[in-house]
Amino acid sequence: MVMSFESLEPLEPRKDLASTYIVPDRFNEKEISRLQLQDKLLTSTMGGVFAEQPSLSPLERVLDIGCGTGGWLMEVAQTHPEISMLIGIDISPKILEVASKQAQECKLDKRVEFHSMDALRMLEFPNNFFDLVNQRVATSWLRTWDWPKIIQECLRVLRIDGVLRLTEVNGIVECNTPAQTYLWDLIAQALDRAGAYFNPKGGALDSILMRLLEQYGFQQIQTHMQSVEYRAGTAEGKLFTEDIKYLFRTMKPYLQKWTRLPDNYEDLYQQALAEAEQSDFVARFDLFTVWGTKLFPYTLSS
Repeated sequence: MVMSFESLEPLEPRKDLASTYIVPDRFNEKEISRLQLQDKLLTSTMGGVFAEQPSLSPLERVLDIGCGTGGWLMEVAQTHPEISMLIGIDISPKILEVASKQAQECKLDKRVEFHSMDALRMLEFPNNFFDLVNQRVATSWLRTWDWPKIIQECLRVLRIDGVLRLTEVNGIVECNTPAQTYLWDLIAQALDRAGAYFNPKGGALDSILMRLLEQYGFQQIQTHMQSVEYRAGTAEGKLFTEDIKYLFRTMKPYLQKWTRLPDNYEDLYQQALAEAEQSDFVARFDLFTVWGTKLFPYTLSS
């Protein structure tokens, strides 16, 4: 069957920004499953929880912002038993109930804890408290104008020599099949119109975040970029397919809000899943981590 692809026409920006996360109803079975898959996929793709930082100083307190179901934090706990306190924050109390239950089942709840908190307002922790603050794929809920405030807050809660570590996708996913290409372009248009992108389709985010870290007082700023490929028939490819199976479904209300959803969206969705099973299917994107160190005391003028 030949699919038709409606053109992604530019629309006038909307002013309604009441919801910042890409999935309005996060506490549903499909989104919980997707978040758990995403944690595994990202960590596996990156080669581990701290793969790019083999010489990290001893860590005692670690914060994960926008932790979701807590997968990254619990893997840190399992692979780094020397870390005594690991805290995850998320705006959704119900999502954190899932994370807390999983920590109990893994017998990690004495070291791992979760708190409901709106990171867009402030981080409700003392100054100079954490050794490392981690944040992954925050473009799913941070708008461009939110970054300076949250970077300043991270600077405040980090101790001297503490590290802020940010992991994001640079640009959009590129595929060698038509339906998936169309849907990823649709997602990019929605994110851009919602204010998540500094540039159309999310490019150059690594250099932008590096400049922001420098601007707000971080030192020894570094970045690690890796080109990622997910191919049909591989373990990572299967995880990717499971992820998009949920993503293209749970993001539908977000796409309806920020774009003109095509009438044949359901057909495109089914074709995208079928394409991911083709023997020659490949999806590519650039994943990067940028990090900086706090070397001086925080001041209001920072």
